[in-house]
Amino acid sequence: MKEIIKFLTELGKNNNREWFDANRDRYLQCKKTFEDLCDLVIAGIQQSDPTLGPLKAKDCTFRIFRDTRFSNDKTPYKLNMGCYLARGGRKSIYAGYYLHLEPGGKSFAGGGLYMPPAENLKLVRQEIFYNVEEFKKILKAKDFVKTFTSLDLMGDELKKAPQGFPPEWPDINLLKFKHFVVGKYYSDEELNNDKLKDLYISNFKAMQPMVAFINRALEIPVN
Repeated sequence: MKEIIKFLTELGKNNNREWFDANRDRYLQCKKTFEDLCDLVIAGIQQSDPTLGPLKAKDCTFRIFRDTRFSNDKTPYKLNMGCYLARGGRKSIYAGYYLHLEPGGKSFAGGGLYMPPAENLKLVRQEIFYNVEEFKKILKAKDFVKTFTSLDLMGDELKKAPQGFPPEWPDINLLKFKHFVVGKYYSDEELNNDKLKDLYISNFKAMQPMVAFINRALEIPVN
């Protein structure tokens, strides 16, 4: 992964089409290396989470090109490579696992449900409300606590109880989250480990019970 980090670091200093075109072969090689890693991780997770289905890296990886139409930042390229492992691929509505490479200690293994539409968020909140002890048990599991320090890395939550739920409910804070995601950051040095795929697979397995709980809620038809 050293070449990917090097390429992305240099791209951060030369985020323009001229430099990118001159280094396109480097990018294509980095893209292949990243997709190879994603395929290995997918194969590892599929063994314990068959609900992912027959995914391949090409179904899950995000483009490096930024959509600048509605942004004041007109730099054309992302400074990371990302892959979302969920049933149906990168555009899935389901909770899943996110593999992210970015220089400067910003690489991480993430997972859960990010920015769900209102109707899906309500379904997850209802699932937690009616099965809160099961959900708390998942969050207190040994592997989960050992791997993750926060339920919601995004820090984005409501100040009050969501509509339709009693404010006095003892675990109301669990329902205030707008996303249900966790993650584990890696240093640039950790990315050069020959067992990086195993590290990702291990971290994803630790979050798998939470992902399964969320997806159980989303399998309930929306009225």
